[in-house]
Amino acid sequence: MTTLSKKIDFAIVFKVENANPNGDPLGGNRPRTDFADIGEVTDVCLKRKIRNRLLDNGEFIFVQSDDYKKDDATSLKDRADKAKTKSGQDLKSIKDDREYAQNACELWFDVRAFGQIFAFKGNKEKSGSGVSIGIRGPVSIQSAFSKESVDIVSTQITKSVNSESTETGKKSSDTMGTKHRIKHAVYVTYGAMNPQLAEKTGFSDNDAQKIKLVLPKLFENDESAARPAGSIEVLKVIWWQHNSKLGQYSSAKVHKSLEVNNDGEIKFSELEGLSPEIIEGY
Repeated sequence: MTTLSKKIDFAIVFKVENANPNGDPLGGNRPRTDFADIGEVTDVCLKRKIRNRLLDNGEFIFVQSDDYKKDDATSLKDRADKAKTKSGQDLKSIKDDREYAQNACELWFDVRAFGQIFAFKGNKEKSGSGVSIGIRGPVSIQSAFSKESVDIVSTQITKSVNSESTETGKKSSDTMGTKHRIKHAVYVTYGAMNPQLAEKTGFSDNDAQKIKLVLPKLFENDESAARPAGSIEVLKVIWWQHNSKLGQYSSAKVHKSLEVNNDGEIKFSELEGLSPEIIEGY
């Protein structure tokens, strides 16, 4: 299978209604914002959702979250140690870094797409048995930012049960809590696929199409108390496929050709020879 043959840029426009798209654990799980109150959803969060949608489609994913795990691995090291190459060899038995990286890319979709750092301690009794390999992936995605400052609503809640008992028998302080949500916001994120890096990981045109298929469904099957079903909606995915590996334009120029208003309406500045494909959200 040939690797990615043409440079690709893409953008995702999504809408949030009364939901917390990405809570900040250092800020009481309030929705992430910058100092100008512009909402943010981190690139790590977005890649997590892409991985989950790929898992839904039956792809093999290395970085799985505990609440969306499809195997019995207890850690990334455990998953790597249990893995077998397509030829049946134990992955952990491979000592050559380049061969190890090549087989890891063949096994796991997200490794050959996003890259991965394999940095695992070895056996204390066996010198040099650890792994330290860095793989740079061809697919990058930026944090998403809202088009305008966001209005965060915080609600005090009371839990119906105690997490811990008290000596007096009264309800403990942990029965009180706070939930946060954004009333309305439109977010935009941008990404790109690099054919030169794809040659090193084996990321193919077919792999690019698989990501293209899941982007309109990014927030499906992602419900939680903070993100009720239907509260986050992909409005549009914009897909630019260049005519060569290097591309006709820089990613910066391509991304800046897209204008999005706070209602999710889009318009483009014309780029000669490069037309965007507009995909409606799922």
